[in-house]
Amino acid sequence: MARMNVRQMWAAKLAGKPVPAALDVPANGAASGQSSSGVRARTPFSGVVLGIDPSLRGTGLALVEFAVGRQPILLRCQTVKVHAKLPMAVALGEIHRAVAAFLDAAKDVRHVALEQTIFVQNFQTAQILGAARGAAISAAALREKPVFEYAPLRVKQAVVGAGRASKEQMARTVMALLGHGRTLALDEADAAGVALCHAFTWRE
Repeated sequence: MARMNVRQMWAAKLAGKPVPAALDVPANGAASGQSSSGVRARTPFSGVVLGIDPSLRGTGLALVEFAVGRQPILLRCQTVKVHAKLPMAVALGEIHRAVAAFLDAAKDVRHVALEQTIFVQNFQTAQILGAARGAAISAAALREKPVFEYAPLRVKQAVVGAGRASKEQMARTVMALLGHGRTLALDEADAAGVALCHAFTWRE
């Protein structure tokens, strides 16, 4: 088998194709199956994930379905756009409402995955991004959906294979992994990327 990068290995794993044995060994030693070497092997994720890229004026949402043996499917996506002239409270309400609508329309959502805010330019920006994340998380929490958060670097490494990948690179890779013909908005591609990262790295 030709040498595969991390993203290709996870994509193959989800599709039920053979991958190098090293992929089955988790970094933290926790997984759900037992390999011949005595190390528990990872069980491929199956189910629907709502990926969220939080932002006060342009939150990306992407609903992705995963099943063992086939390519992930993008079921629905949206960018929650809120005009800059509207108050912050209105924007937070729109984010909460949009996430709630996605979850109410798709009752089979198994997990919600969000991108974490790691580095921001100033305290005010951190507050704004934190509030946007809170609005999204609260909608999931009220519907008792498990919420998982991933650092941007981890998302890029899991999906693209490079932590310094641009938003354009992320969008192209996400569309390739999903087999999606339409060009996704960058925020929607980022949201789908978080969902992919969750499925690629999640362990029971």
